[in-house]
Amino acid sequence: MRWALVKVCLAVTAMVVVAFAVPLGLVVKELARDRAFADAERQAATIGPALAITTERARLQRAVASTQAGGDGRMAVHVPDDPGEPGSGYDLGKSRAPKGELTTARRLGRASVSDAPGGYALLQPTALSSGQVAVVEVYVPRALVTSGVTTSWLVLAGVGLALIVGAVAIADRLGTRLVRPAGQLAEAAHDLGRGELGVRVPEDGPAELRAAATSFNSMADQVVQLLASERELAADLSHRLRTPLTVLRLNAASLGEGPAAEQTRAAVAKLEREVDQIIRTARQQKTHTPSGCDASEVIRERMEFWSALAEDEDRTVRLAGVDRTVRVPVARPELGAALDALLGNVFRHTPEGTAFAVDVHDGGDASNSVIILVSDAGPGIADPDAALRRGHGDGGPGSTGLGLDIVRRVAESTGGDLRIGRSVLGGTEVRVWLSLNGGGLAGPGQRRRGRKKRTRGRTREPAEH
Repeated sequence: MRWALVKVCLAVTAMVVVAFAVPLGLVVKELARDRAFADAERQAATIGPALAITTERARLQRAVASTQAGGDGRMAVHVPDDPGEPGSGYDLGKSRAPKGELTTARRLGRASVSDAPGGYALLQPTALSSGQVAVVEVYVPRALVTSGVTTSWLVLAGVGLALIVGAVAIADRLGTRLVRPAGQLAEAAHDLGRGELGVRVPEDGPAELRAAATSFNSMADQVVQLLASERELAADLSHRLRTPLTVLRLNAASLGEGPAAEQTRAAVAKLEREVDQIIRTARQQKTHTPSGCDASEVIRERMEFWSALAEDEDRTVRLAGVDRTVRVPVARPELGAALDALLGNVFRHTPEGTAFAVDVHDGGDASNSVIILVSDAGPGIADPDAALRRGHGDGGPGSTGLGLDIVRRVAESTGGDLRIGRSVLGGTEVRVWLSLNGGGLAGPGQRRRGRKKRTRGRTREPAEH
């Protein structure tokens, strides 16, 4: 569109310049010619009074020499023979006009212009007192006829070129003003299609594009609201079902042996898989929430939720680092689901009465990251790598492999990482590293090597992580 506007403006401006510059150039040429011949006629007219008084050679010679053309050797006077004195006629000065043109001008009695070598000859007939007609010839060089024409044409060409360049620059400016909002709208639509729901379009440019930008931003806001509502619903479902399912599983484990007990445990396991499948489906629809959330507030909320079950199972709980605001670039439902996955694993895979802790470390501007530690005093994990691989769908029977996979997705969405190590309580420590600048400090290969180094020598069997 921008190049099309430039081409249209270039074509229109060029046509206007040609339509005005060409006739104006011809007018300038004619004005220069008329000026040169008018000056020649004026100088020829100065000899007329002298010819009316006398035809003496000496006096006419002095009169011719007093004119500019005569002084430059460009004037000649052709005096005819006196009727009473044959052979009395003479030519004064250098003549350049053809003889036939002189005879024609004397016979017709009016001024005329004839071609001469290197220019033109103005022939001005003048009546004498004897009734004869003398002819005053003024030579006009071609350079004098075209004097100033070339300079005028160059000025016209420069003005025309300046007009074309200025018009093209203005057209390009206007085209940019039109194209930039359209390009921003197209780029934003492309980004929105890729799942970047935080993208918005500046509402500037022409009225039509401003209206389109306003409609796009309104649509994007509605999409974000709809997806947020869906994610909130899925998160609320997980929050409501996790604890009852954990209680059912613990109660089913205490039923002992027998067909009824096995059926109950199988039904509970199937119900857990169905719930995990619902949550997995919701988690696959990633959203980008630029505002993030307060990690401390989310952790306090989720710990309040799990504290009732911890009290029932006589578990000691320690919470640290949540007494101040810690902003992280993660949506509130996503962080809540990740914490539920980690805390659910603690209740599911450690004996009753096992203590656990949740710590938040804010590195500030220096490290540009936030670390969330979930530690327990359980038996540990025998094969941490296997527990992490289960997040890719190769878990064993009774495990969906969703727990640590949810947490890892949340960490890696910020450019961070997930690591498993030995906690100070003696059991497992799951370290969730959230990068605040959106581009982690370590690449995928480095994260895998670091994870392998830190997760050696565990004792707990991987189950639902």
